[in-house]
Amino acid sequence: MANTKTWIQAARLRTLPLSLSGIFTGAALATKQGFFELSIFILALLTTIGFQVTSNFANDYGDGVKGTDNEDRIGPARALQSGLLTRESLKKGIIVSIAISMILALVLIYRAFGLENVPYIILFTALGILSIWAALKYTMGSNPYGYKGLGDLFVFLFFGLLGVLGSMFLFTKSLDVASFLPAVAIGLLCVGVLNLNNLRDIVSDKKHGKITLVVKMGFKNGKRYHFFLILTALLCFLIYIGVVGMHWSHSFFMLAFVPLLTHLRKVMLTHEPVKLDGELKKLALGTFLLAILFFTAVNIFL
Repeated sequence: MANTKTWIQAARLRTLPLSLSGIFTGAALATKQGFFELSIFILALLTTIGFQVTSNFANDYGDGVKGTDNEDRIGPARALQSGLLTRESLKKGIIVSIAISMILALVLIYRAFGLENVPYIILFTALGILSIWAALKYTMGSNPYGYKGLGDLFVFLFFGLLGVLGSMFLFTKSLDVASFLPAVAIGLLCVGVLNLNNLRDIVSDKKHGKITLVVKMGFKNGKRYHFFLILTALLCFLIYIGVVGMHWSHSFFMLAFVPLLTHLRKVMLTHEPVKLDGELKKLALGTFLLAILFFTAVNIFL
């Protein structure tokens, strides 16, 4: 039986800040509208962690079985690839993680909507099940969408639109047009992390039949795509500030784009995929910093 350290490694805790960025952003948008409950916020964070860990276990299993995780891969060794976990153990871990995630999701839904809002309960339960499906089908099964260049779309939908607007809705029970701008921005930055991962792994992915968007468009166009993602995210937040009439002194969260733009310059000047490995952490933590600062700004100047 694998020890705790092995399971922690397989859970890839370093990916959690990025997945939590949507919750902090959604909570900030809800707070700005006068809605916030600490219990819902904490449950949303825990549920998101559960879904992300499930996704990480499933990704480890799917890429390991298909041989995509191998000696050619750049970055940390995976649990199945390195032999730290067997297929059977990892399968059990995925099942346990799914169970915990769905229990947390149901408790969150009950806390947010009670028992009287049946349509909302059905909708968010369905979204929870869909999130589990998306986590599993990214690399697992005979027809994973992550091997067909669709990973970017699913990351945008689940980390951006659903993560931000869904968490906001748990507090507000409503949506507004302006909130789509930060949701799109966070979604694009999360796609940026996936794109950076695919840029780094382009040689290995192409060799083992993992057809990511970067494999389809090539390394040079993949960097141009990365430029578009980061700059459009910046533009979305700038437009949001203008639309809601936020004073410039309340917009200090935009300082988070300084390291993101520095990161972008480094990516555009890099010509060897292996040299992009260190940039993954910078973009993920930069996105998390943006979400935290946005949440802080809203709470300070409410």
